[in-house]
Amino acid sequence: MTSVKEFQIDDAATDTELGRGSFVFTDDYSVFDWGKMPDQIPEKGASLCTMGAFNFELLESEGVPTHYRGVVENGEVVSLEDASRPPWQMAIDLTQVPDLPNDGREYDYDHYHDAAGTNYLIPLEIVFRNEVPVGSSLRSRTEPSDHGLAFDTWPDDPVDLDDPIVEFSTKYEESDRYLDRAEADAIAGRADIDALAELAREANRIITDQADSAGLDHQDGKIECLYYDGEIRVADVVGTFDENRFSYEGTQLSKEVLRQYHKRTQPEWVQAVETAKAEAKRDGVADWKALCTREPESLDDGVLETARDMYCAGANTYTGQELFDAPPLSSAIGAVRRL
Repeated sequence: MTSVKEFQIDDAATDTELGRGSFVFTDDYSVFDWGKMPDQIPEKGASLCTMGAFNFELLESEGVPTHYRGVVENGEVVSLEDASRPPWQMAIDLTQVPDLPNDGREYDYDHYHDAAGTNYLIPLEIVFRNEVPVGSSLRSRTEPSDHGLAFDTWPDDPVDLDDPIVEFSTKYEESDRYLDRAEADAIAGRADIDALAELAREANRIITDQADSAGLDHQDGKIECLYYDGEIRVADVVGTFDENRFSYEGTQLSKEVLRQYHKRTQPEWVQAVETAKAEAKRDGVADWKALCTREPESLDDGVLETARDMYCAGANTYTGQELFDAPPLSSAIGAVRRL
């Protein structure tokens, strides 16, 4: 189980064969790597499952291999088009996810790959960026020249990119960290790092084109992938408001809304999280949450309703289908602006 969806195994994967199972999406949410937060957002799970299924079917139609099999309704696996209501459960092929031991300071990726063989979830997130906002960590970690950009220092305004930037970060470490290409290549195991980057660019292109057709701006996102018998497939869930950042008429339409709301209304908790992560990084401690001195507080009902409408109205707009009983996206975004 992750912090926002449950994992159901029907047939376990083996060294030589993919298994079968499903994701069961919940209404939980997570920000700042905290895991499950105190509240639930009504129908968030169905909106993410719907968008994920829609995008997997888009990717498959463009020849991008994935682990998606369909959505589950009344125990049957069907296409999103054939579902009679917004789905909560997504059928997927399963791969192996070996243990990733750590001694409190370092993670043993050699152990992971020794156990994985040729059928495993690649322990990386492949991040793509179509713009570099003012607060992006990319600005503190890199220089514009590292990405072939024609200015010496990062400007004060957001930077729209003609060519997306692709980066790699860890997936299973207690606190995610960005990697240089050589370290990412080592962590990827048998999977080719250039092929992973190209797959991320193609997924980004498809999602960006769909967003453009719906009047949305697709700013950045990520994919996760499995490696099976020499083939790389897109795995987990792709192109939702939790995995990617979208905006509508200049306002965020993504989980970033909840991140920023917590920054404004619970700054002490956000600061405690940042302090704990910094302390853990400094001391080489894997479990940063054990060092955190505060817990997040619950959100007001009105905030949860605004978040619900954002997810549901956004899913309607992105897919071009009225799947959810939700206000027009312009009204939902207006409420977001008033948070």
